[in-house]
Amino acid sequence: MEDDLTLSFVTRDNLTLKGYAIDATDNGKDALQKFCNNKYDLCILDIMLPKMDGFTLAEKIRERDLQVPIIFVTARSAKEDKIHGLKLGGDDYITKPFSIEELVLKIEVFLKRRTIQLPDEGTTIKEINQKVTWDPVNLLLTVGDQKHMLTHRESELFSFLLKNREQVVRREELLIELWGHDHFFSSRSLDVFVSRLRKHLGNNGVVIENVYNVGYRLKVY
Repeated sequence: MEDDLTLSFVTRDNLTLKGYAIDATDNGKDALQKFCNNKYDLCILDIMLPKMDGFTLAEKIRERDLQVPIIFVTARSAKEDKIHGLKLGGDDYITKPFSIEELVLKIEVFLKRRTIQLPDEGTTIKEINQKVTWDPVNLLLTVGDQKHMLTHRESELFSFLLKNREQVVRREELLIELWGHDHFFSSRSLDVFVSRLRKHLGNNGVVIENVYNVGYRLKVY
């Protein structure tokens, strides 16, 4: 779903050659219609789509599907767009110009994680405390009487912190585990996802603490 037709054609053709089944559109309205009528494993959204921009399209996708991974395509100079996209429910972003190899790497990371279970989780629904339970297979966080379907990135972060509960997890460790690198904007992205998890958890005895200049610690009360 890309507004630059040349880039769209090149990307589509290269991904098709690598064995992916691709649907491409040149505007947000057609993209949403396709999404509503079909089942997709992953969405790649250009922010500057005509008729419906990528941010609005992502919001409408998230209204229908909280699990499908969303990768935003952004201009290199649009730094704040990246953070805004993550706050809307995006999972990652890639900046123009990008190589097909870089895009394929991001795609494969998400598709592989959709087909395997998170390590050491099995199929068990975990009761974290009296108010909070976690279903890692269905990416479902239940807090009191509220159910929150997490995105894949949120799920990975929460599962990793939960696995290391009561321990300080360094930012660099989290960034390498989730993004494969510790670049500056991945670090800012991490803050966004922590903020989203905190909003879901509220004041219910499961707290993600900041450890100044080090990382995070998940504590259960």
